[in-house]
Amino acid sequence: MPRTAEPLIPVRVLGTSSVLPGRAVTTAEVCERAYPGRDPAELVARTGIETRWWADPETTHASLAAEAMRVALDRAGMDATQLLRLIQVNCTGGDMLLPATANAVGDALGLRGSCDCIDLNNACTGFLSALDIGARSVATGLHPVGIVVSELWSRHLDPSDPRSYVVFGDAAAALVLGPGRGREGLRASWLRNDGRLRGSVTLAHAGLTHQPEIVRFGVSNKQITQEATSAILTSARTALDLAGVTMSEVDWVLPHQPNGRMFDMLARELDIPAHKLLRVVGEIGSVGAASIPVSLDRLWRSGKVQPGQLVLLVAVGSGISYGAMIYEVGA
Repeated sequence: MPRTAEPLIPVRVLGTSSVLPGRAVTTAEVCERAYPGRDPAELVARTGIETRWWADPETTHASLAAEAMRVALDRAGMDATQLLRLIQVNCTGGDMLLPATANAVGDALGLRGSCDCIDLNNACTGFLSALDIGARSVATGLHPVGIVVSELWSRHLDPSDPRSYVVFGDAAAALVLGPGRGREGLRASWLRNDGRLRGSVTLAHAGLTHQPEIVRFGVSNKQITQEATSAILTSARTALDLAGVTMSEVDWVLPHQPNGRMFDMLARELDIPAHKLLRVVGEIGSVGAASIPVSLDRLWRSGKVQPGQLVLLVAVGSGISYGAMIYEVGA
């Protein structure tokens, strides 16, 4: 189908960044703690993860997010004081419940009453939720918008729950949004939640349970895979339909990457050729809402993206949250 329609939401990615904090932790290291005596090669084959990065103890969401945001602003050729909205995204509640962690990020960036700073949590789909809100803000005249994701999963892991301990990693990523030019922008944005399935992956509120909490899987790997597969396929196909394009017309696909097996499944089920994909999970592990923006930053800085190309972003997370977007690259 010819691309003649105007974008749903005109918006431009002005700058991106990504940060892997602390040190690289090998699967052999986590395997020794979580599965003593097990062959690490078997765990690598099952998860598709060879390393993940765990931040130093003194690292906070605010410090990590501010580091990523500074780089994205620099690449956009902007000063932080030009932002009119700052959205901070994470899956685990940030540095504190009150006030919003975004306040500390803004303070680290030197913002003093120049924009609003808000937190957003929609599990691993959180980046897409923030991108939708940010794009709509730009389209209605509120811009530039900064979006920054910080994930410190290592703070909420323990070898006593090996399923989560061996897959999660820490990461941050940021981007700056401004007005789109011509047909540039989101051709489709489709986001949904189904609270009936919210028990698949959980991190309980320590203030309610009165004990330290860690990330836990509440259902079998088989059930998680089935639910996630269905949600991702529905999201991708719906976004393609809304944009009026086929998968063959999409130039790049950036999915959420919870593990290597699901990444391979997505490519197979949607018949996506390898040259349209950017695999990061093997190096960084499962990094929650940071997975897609880390991929986006690496793609944007690769020099391979061309004007007029279409990028499919698709995610699924606990909640269950899911959705997809089609972004058309501008000149």
